[in-house]
Amino acid sequence: MQNMNQEIKMDYLAVKDASMIIRSIKNKLRQEILNMLEENRRMKVTDIYVKLNIEQSITSQHLAILRRAKIVNTERQGREIYYSLNFKQIQKVELFINKLLFE
Repeated sequence: MQNMNQEIKMDYLAVKDASMIIRSIKNKLRQEILNMLEENRRMKVTDIYVKLNIEQSITSQHLAILRRAKIVNTERQGREIYYSLNFKQIQKVELFINKLLFE
């Protein structure tokens, strides 16, 4: 049994960041966007909202949440913005969650 007086050290900033990321990907529509990006490697906003049959403003709001969580990358080419998955960030989150669950 762990000593009850043992000091607990927690990286609260890392927990806060992980929490924001988890909240960002738990939404069903954002999961659909992430699946599309995984299948297509990168996509324009227009292609995303047309394929999902939703309004551009709703798509942009959900992409902004994913951007803030650093789950997606953006690349501007002229007037178009392309989105792709940020695999490094996704991997960091996965490692963090595994560490929480299995240590």
